[in-house]
Amino acid sequence: PGSSFKPIVYSAALDNGYTPSTVVLDAPIEIDQGQGAGVWRPENFSSGKFQGPVTLRNALRQSLNTVTVRLAQDIGMPLIGEYARRFGVYDELPNYLSYALGAGETTAMRMVTAYSMLANGGRRVKPTLIDRIQDRYGHTIFKHDQRECRGCDAPGGWKNQPEPQLIDRREQVLDSMTAYQITELMEGVVQAGTATVVRDVGKPVAGKTGTTNEAKDAWFVGFSPDIAVAIYMGYDKPRPLGRGNAATGGHLAAPIARDFLKLALADKPAVPFKVPAGIKLVRVVAKTGMRAGPGETGGTILEAFKPGTAPPDNYSVIGVADADGRMPASQQQQPDSGFFMRPGTGGLY
Repeated sequence: PGSSFKPIVYSAALDNGYTPSTVVLDAPIEIDQGQGAGVWRPENFSSGKFQGPVTLRNALRQSLNTVTVRLAQDIGMPLIGEYARRFGVYDELPNYLSYALGAGETTAMRMVTAYSMLANGGRRVKPTLIDRIQDRYGHTIFKHDQRECRGCDAPGGWKNQPEPQLIDRREQVLDSMTAYQITELMEGVVQAGTATVVRDVGKPVAGKTGTTNEAKDAWFVGFSPDIAVAIYMGYDKPRPLGRGNAATGGHLAAPIARDFLKLALADKPAVPFKVPAGIKLVRVVAKTGMRAGPGETGGTILEAFKPGTAPPDNYSVIGVADADGRMPASQQQQPDSGFFMRPGTGGLY
């Protein structure tokens, strides 16, 4: 899935203490793979260009690989693997940092199901090809929706009784506030990131593009409040789809999703994504993620924060070495995991 897997990584981070304003370093990084496998040097799509400290929002918007690798180092691949299982993207995710960039194989059905759970406030969604089955008399003998409906049966007809209530007991895969935060970040991908072509839908859409090495796979996975879509493009026997920017998920897959969503949502109102109870919307400086000053409006956005969190008051960067050139212990991979940060390569760029 390439970078279309990154929202799962970011969801794990946001669910474990990070905020959309957390700043991570976008700079060259080297990982010694051990056992004679050599050094791995992940690069951004625009090879050789780095931006230094960036917020999680801006990193996902621009799909920065080095930021995602540093984030995966900091929270650990086992945790990311747990979230990948929760969302059904992978059954078992190997503890290799490249998998945080979407290096492992999965399917379009699994990806769109995972994104559906984000659109659904973090509740479990089980994919199906059959919604319901009725017999010749119109009686429903099977339905996929297993939610309990209290008061739906009215044998005596309508007698001004209370409205029916749907009782939703589906598993909560992800905290509803985290689901809203990652949705808002992916809405930024559509509004000003790698999937701006989808803006033409003219209604709230969140999503993420994906492009694998040598442009052999192109993806767009996204959703509105009511519908989710996954577009995958690739050959049966993998080979490059093209060269340069013309062969990315944003240029190949995203326009197909745009055309589909235009038709699918043609008669639907432009309903915004629902803000869950407890979320605080705070105005921050878009570039730095820090709280905007009184009366400051230029270059600012409303960012979503959970209770107990707030925009940072000082500029703290994940991935910056200390004065001795060493990474903080929380940001190093232990030697027995097969990966470690080389000293001196994670400094402020």
